[in-house]
Amino acid sequence: MQVQFREYNQFDLWIWLEFSTVPSYSEKQYLEEVFDSWFFLGKLGGFNAENLQVQDTGLELSDMDYDENAADESLMALMHNMGEFEYLGRWARCWFDLGTSDAIALDILINALKQLSKEYVTIERLFIGGENEEWPIEQRHQASVYDGN
Repeated sequence: MQVQFREYNQFDLWIWLEFSTVPSYSEKQYLEEVFDSWFFLGKLGGFNAENLQVQDTGLELSDMDYDENAADESLMALMHNMGEFEYLGRWARCWFDLGTSDAIALDILINALKQLSKEYVTIERLFIGGENEEWPIEQRHQASVYDGN
């Protein structure tokens, strides 16, 4: 899976995927479950690089002391909105407002999509940001399916 970053605006971000073939219904479900899970973790503040106490500890985690105060004092890192997935032939896209979530969120998404591509549905290319000349973006704000309103 080739990964390419284009113009990046975390508050108005399109993520594009190109598959080797037109994805089946079940392949679309796998893909959407990955993105839904990723977004929900982000909505709950899971991608907060300011509070990576376990990662920063290293390999020896036995009897680790977790500092709740440090966790509470870190700035919030929340994703805000996710649009609905759209498909056109071998392409899929989805719009996001990543809010204040940290860039670690994208690394985690890329890692998950690489494994998804190996085991379930072959993703040829992943584009983060920008536009797709083959599939223009309408100049309108996307209605979020998860904004809670």
